[in-house]
Amino acid sequence: MINRFSFLVLLALPLAAQLPPAVQACATLRHHGDARADACYEKLTHSTDREVQAEGYWGIRNYKIANDLFRDAVKAKPKDPALRVRWGYLFFEHWQAGEAGKLFEEALELDEKNASALVGLAQLAADGYSARAIEFAKHALEIDPKAYQAEEVLARVALEDNNEAKAAEEAKKAVELSPEALDAMAILATIDWLNDKKTSPWLDKILKVNPRYGEAYDIAGHFFIINRRYEEGILKYRLALELDPHLEKARAAMGLNLMRLGREDEARAELERAWNAGYQPTESQNTLKLMDKYKDYDTFRTPTTVLKLGKKESALLRPYFQAELDRALATFERKYKYKLPGPVQVEVYPNHPDFEVRTMGMPGLGALGVTFDSVVAMDSPNSRKPGTFHWASTMWHELSHVYVLNMTKSRVPRWFTEGLAVYEETAASPDWGDRLDPDAIEAIKTKKLLPISDIDRGFMHPSYPAQVVVSYFQAGKICNFIDQKWGHDKLLAMIHDYAELKSTPDVIELEFKMKPEEFDRQFFAWLDAQTKRTVEGFDDWKKSIKGVAENAKAKKWDEVIREGLRIRDLYPDYVDAASVYEFLADAYEAKGDKAKEMAELARYSRIGGRNPTTLKQLATLQSEAGQKREAAATLERLNLIYPKDEDLHKRLGALYLDLNNSTLAVREFAAVVAGPPLDPAGAHYELARALKQANRTEEAKDEVLSALEAAPSFKPAQRLLLELNVKQ
Repeated sequence: MINRFSFLVLLALPLAAQLPPAVQACATLRHHGDARADACYEKLTHSTDREVQAEGYWGIRNYKIANDLFRDAVKAKPKDPALRVRWGYLFFEHWQAGEAGKLFEEALELDEKNASALVGLAQLAADGYSARAIEFAKHALEIDPKAYQAEEVLARVALEDNNEAKAAEEAKKAVELSPEALDAMAILATIDWLNDKKTSPWLDKILKVNPRYGEAYDIAGHFFIINRRYEEGILKYRLALELDPHLEKARAAMGLNLMRLGREDEARAELERAWNAGYQPTESQNTLKLMDKYKDYDTFRTPTTVLKLGKKESALLRPYFQAELDRALATFERKYKYKLPGPVQVEVYPNHPDFEVRTMGMPGLGALGVTFDSVVAMDSPNSRKPGTFHWASTMWHELSHVYVLNMTKSRVPRWFTEGLAVYEETAASPDWGDRLDPDAIEAIKTKKLLPISDIDRGFMHPSYPAQVVVSYFQAGKICNFIDQKWGHDKLLAMIHDYAELKSTPDVIELEFKMKPEEFDRQFFAWLDAQTKRTVEGFDDWKKSIKGVAENAKAKKWDEVIREGLRIRDLYPDYVDAASVYEFLADAYEAKGDKAKEMAELARYSRIGGRNPTTLKQLATLQSEAGQKREAAATLERLNLIYPKDEDLHKRLGALYLDLNNSTLAVREFAAVVAGPPLDPAGAHYELARALKQANRTEEAKDEVLSALEAAPSFKPAQRLLLELNVKQ
């Protein structure tokens, strides 16, 4: 990411082992912000020693020549691990983490006790929010107890995990090891600023060492941003640039976050300025390219909302997105007893990589939506495989963040705002949100859920691949637990407590009159009671579902029904591909039992199944059984999952015509027209019929004429036009 943490990599430890004497002198000048450092490094570029020359070109930020010289130096001294470490740090500073990591690992192959290489790996892991950062840092300290940069890594990780006490402890250890540990002092200053202290004595100490150390504010900016305090983070980047106008990584980070808040003109200017100054990471390039694409979006404004949709899909999506956006804002304003200070902007990206760039600057983001203060960016349903994405659930999740972040001025731990957003998904509708999945089952079974005082660590530095997803599940369940036991007002009270910068342990004691450990005990007992049957029966279910699938393939329908019914309620939340509900429905269909087929598909729908084909089959059965309202409700669910489906809108429009709901019939047939449709004449004709039923005669005539323009001999349209003219 552009806003990566800033380490003073020119001073990689241990100093004496890493740098030739001539380079040490220049590094010391730069460390103290001495203006003579540039001339010192320039002088090194004339050295006859390739290693010294490489350091000189690096010092004047000529990365290409420095890289070539390091390559030559390593060829000349292939067994020198320190040289590889220095070359690795060059790549690290030049935003090429992969190459840096390879060189640190090569150094360790040459010398397994190279503390500097381990610190480099720790810093890289910390940049990637990997829990291995702690492992590498601690290993470095075992080898070299004076490796203060390793303590700085530990301090950084602790503060990212929202553990201020641990972060301060580790940072102070670094300062004890080196009174000039600038990044450690920056972390200590950041803790003060995060707690709304106007000044910090640690900044004074930093500036005494280096009066131009803009990295101190750059580090603070990183922490404000990850805590979603974007305006304050941007301010810290501005202060960083005041101290050091050439700190282009701070400028680029500021540009990215200005773009996140929708201030695109200033964002572009800052990103381009950093780019032209030579700071050219892929994140900046991607972000600038994305902003060039904004001409391909339509923007719709109301007094309380700004909705941005891709031009090719805006006509289809706007009615559904605007309606859910308005409904969610009205619901949350009532529930949270809070009116937002300004409009909410929702940006919907038809191309998932564009959404990734919008939020991270880089591809690889697994999320579906992200909130920046009052700006929400999210995937379009058309960017995902049909049935895999509930866009309305995602929108409500993100809009919950908008309220909580505004109510607390972003002074809220990640676990709580994420947990509350997960809770709000199923509060909006029981079939929304995510179910109990195999990863959560495994975490419950193996006791991997975290105590509430430490749960932020699961979001920030996961120790196993599924821990972030499991942490979302756990945080949501904690909010469900609180709501069920103490009521929604307790969740509101917690929002206000966090706004006052209270810690999670303090909030638990204040609101529930118990220690966090007792809260954990009660919560885990509640969760175990809820999930006991599934957790204990999961292995049986997992083994048996394979047999059900094999029997279905072999058309052994009686066996499918017998075993399917036995295991169905062992794991009722499973509604993904090859669910037992679908197998049972297929078996009942084969046996001609439509009532039982419909019952299984209805269970699938209620629990949250999202397969469009399966849900449309349920709607067909409901219609055939005369349950037209139920059929319409089933198809309405699909509008919130995957609305780019012409057949869906035609069927739902026809149902609404039969139910005399002309308003929704018009909406559905307008969606067919917006498609665009395979049969334009038929689409305009059906929309005209709906408009006629709604007594919107002039609009109906326009649609009939559009139908006849597409197919002049289309007799139903000709008859309808006559009827409309007679009616007039």
